[in-house]
Amino acid sequence: MNEKAPALTPVQWLICIIAVIGFAFDTYELLMLPLIIRPALEGLGGLKFGSPEFNHWRDLFFYVPAVSGGIFGLLGGYLTDRLGRRRVLTWSILIYAFSALAAGFAKSLTVLLILRCTTFIGVCVEFVAAVAWLAELFQNPKQREAVLSYTQAFSSLGGVMVSGVAFIIAKNINSLPAIYGANQNWRYLLISGIIPAIPLIIIRPFLPESPVWQEKKLAGTLKRPSFAAIFKPQYRRTTFVTAAMFACSLGAAFGAIQQLPQIVPSLPEIANLAPNLKQERVATIQLFQEIGGLLGRFILAYLAIRIVSRRKLIRVFQIPGLILLPLVFIFPAVSSYGLLKWGIFFAGMLTVAQLSFWGTICRVSIPLTCEAPERASPPTSAAV
Repeated sequence: MNEKAPALTPVQWLICIIAVIGFAFDTYELLMLPLIIRPALEGLGGLKFGSPEFNHWRDLFFYVPAVSGGIFGLLGGYLTDRLGRRRVLTWSILIYAFSALAAGFAKSLTVLLILRCTTFIGVCVEFVAAVAWLAELFQNPKQREAVLSYTQAFSSLGGVMVSGVAFIIAKNINSLPAIYGANQNWRYLLISGIIPAIPLIIIRPFLPESPVWQEKKLAGTLKRPSFAAIFKPQYRRTTFVTAAMFACSLGAAFGAIQQLPQIVPSLPEIANLAPNLKQERVATIQLFQEIGGLLGRFILAYLAIRIVSRRKLIRVFQIPGLILLPLVFIFPAVSSYGLLKWGIFFAGMLTVAQLSFWGTICRVSIPLTCEAPERASPPTSAAV
């Protein structure tokens, strides 16, 4: 008989709230890039859209911060085991929040790129620390899976928020103080990334450390899982298949969907609008996409505790996504703003939900530890 999950304590609720804030603003910080890349390159670098120089810098902004985040995400697993979940989570949020603030005042593309790298690094490390913290806080497996699913579902709320903030800034840009003598939407959107630091500074003194990590640290039994362990014969196939499928999910999200803000201004009914009106239309498209993603994440969280087979669960999103996503970019993305809004809504729902699958289901299903199986504890921060 399944053990009944205990009610959440006030401290557990507080940690979940901080995790929700962290996950939401992870996405908030990352999804600034599609909204600011074109105006930043045109305004800060004087680059013409579609030129070789524009394409070169655009590729750098999408590629270099992501690689930096991936490398430091691995390092984040080491840091969370060595320094503690709470400390690393707190500092990683502060790093990406103040990096975003500083990026709003960048005077060159090189400085902006460096600050986008530190923002991405903070986001990736925060994600590792928050997931490890939550996984260790909840000992009941069903409760742990539900908490991880629903808190990560709020990641797409960050996309909704950044789209809404971009829309508000575009509407009111002329009433905002000029920065370096000009009113530029993208600078204010970057500056808004300081927001997650505010509740963190207030709540930080009330947050406890992970009891599992603290107990092992004090007892001297804390060990790091071996990275090579995931390539052992019994795990090798799962490792390679999971990595390949996760790469495809990220490819659809970052390689396709996040390029829409550059595509929208060239649509027939948008091309001749004023710059601020173009930014409003771009923000609206991203808002539709993120609302769809938010819905998809909550649908996955709901289904995750009802569909036992993980293969069936991921196929609910993968199969229709494989059909719909190409159609969106073949037809409405080049011809119809109205159809594109709804096409990207459903494409976002099917694609973004898969990111929650890899961040939640794999996290609770692959407990990589250095302990013997009969003594295995909740997964550590090195899980795939």
